[in-house]
Amino acid sequence: MGHVARKRFGQHFLTDRAVIDAIIDAIAPGDDQAMVEIGPGLGAMTLPLLQRLPASSQPLTVIELDRDLAARLRKRGDLTVVESDVLKVDFAALAAERGRKLRVVGNLPYNISSPILFHLLGFVNHVVDQTFMLQKEVVDRMAAGPGGKDYGRLSVMLQWRYQVEGLFDVPPEAFDPPPRVDSAIVRMVPHAVPVALDEALLSELVASAFSQRRKLLRHSLGRWLEARGFQGEFDLQRRAEEVPVAEFVKLAQSV
Repeated sequence: MGHVARKRFGQHFLTDRAVIDAIIDAIAPGDDQAMVEIGPGLGAMTLPLLQRLPASSQPLTVIELDRDLAARLRKRGDLTVVESDVLKVDFAALAAERGRKLRVVGNLPYNISSPILFHLLGFVNHVVDQTFMLQKEVVDRMAAGPGGKDYGRLSVMLQWRYQVEGLFDVPPEAFDPPPRVDSAIVRMVPHAVPVALDEALLSELVASAFSQRRKLLRHSLGRWLEARGFQGEFDLQRRAEEVPVAEFVKLAQSV
C-alpha cells in the first residue's frame, strides 16, 4: 500500500529522477564519511545515496518523524534510523558516535525549515557541510548579499558561520504532491576559522537592526546600542539591508 503524504509533516515527495541525480551529484558522497539525511520520506534520495556511498563509508543515518515511514525504512537493514523530531536530535552525539564530523543532507519540511537551520547552527562545529532542498524564497534569503530585499536576519545569522551557496532551482512538478512554491538546493559549508563572538548577542543585535528595516538604523539599532552604553563608532545613517555581515559581526564583538 502506498504512503499518503501527511500535510502536518509538510510532506512533498521528490519523484523526478533527473533532479534526484543532480542532487546526489552535488552532494558527491565519498569515502569514510558520516552521512545523515533529514526527512528521507519514501527514500527518493536515500537509495541513490546508498548506491553512491563507497563500502568504506559508515552506515547512512536517516532522521524520520513519521513512524510509518521510519518503520518502512528500518526494514531495509542497511540504514541507521533515528525516529525523532529533528529539532530534538543531538547532532553532537551523532558525530561522537561516528567519531567524525557529519555531512548533513535532506529535503527539509518547508513549514519548519528556519527552525531546523537554527537548530543545526548550534552544532556547526560537528558538521563538514550541509546540502538541503528548501523553498526557493528561503534559499534566496539565506544566500543574499547586502543591498537587496532578500537580505535580512536569516542571511546574517547563517553567513557569519557558513559559506552559503544556492546551487539550482527545482520546479513543483518534481514532487508528489506538488508544493505551491518553487524549491532550490543550497550548500552550506562552515567557515574554517569561526569568528569568536557571543552568538546570542549577535542574534539580538541583528533582530533589532531589521525590526524596522524601512527606517534608518538610528531608529532601531541606534536605540539598542544606546541602551547598552555603546561608545564606539558605527554608521547608523543606513538601513539594515545595507550593512554587510562582517560589519554586524564586528559590531557584536565591540558591544
